Amino acid sequence: MLNTIDFTFDVQRLFVLNLTGLFAKTGLFARLQDVRERTLIAVKPDGVQRRLVGRVIQRFEQRGFKLVGLKMLQVSEELLSQHYCELRMKPFYPSLLHYMTSGPVVVMVWEGHNVVQTTRMMVGHTNPVEARAGTVRGDFGIHVSRNVVHASDSLEGAKREIQLWFQGKDRCNIWIM
Repeated sequence: MLNTIDFTFDVQRLFVLNLTGLFAKTGLFARLQDVRERTLIAVKPDGVQRRLVGRVIQRFEQRGFKLVGLKMLQVSEELLSQHYCELRMKPFYPSLLHYMTSGPVVVMVWEGHNVVQTTRMMVGHTNPVEARAGTVRGDFGIHVSRNVVHASDSLEGAKREIQLWFQGKDRCNIWIM
């Protein structure tokens, strides 16, 4: 009888559990699905221009997160005004809009256990000077206004941002092991 759940399953163990029907019998599959969160990561124009998209993707893949949405686009001011609605009254807002519309952005949706909080740690402090080495911003960021990536700051924020940037058809929900 399973009283506690170990979420460190590898692919072979998951396959065996599925073949034996233990997922259905224990409700484990439903509980594994419940721990999946989604977050939005955007490689900003400086990261795209400096050809860092692959390196950013590699870090999240190596961490074990699943990429479920990706697109490259030239962002409109309208979309940015919705995305950064809480920053509209800040003095740096006009320069933020100018910067974010200066080149293409690569926007991604990542899925995994505790992905929002883990992603925040992986990208590092907003100001690259204060970001630790080993974080995306610590390794690649140049200035607080050129800090390579945006990452959702909360689960609620991630849900709002994903709905804003991605329509249902833009996301992939099927993952074959």
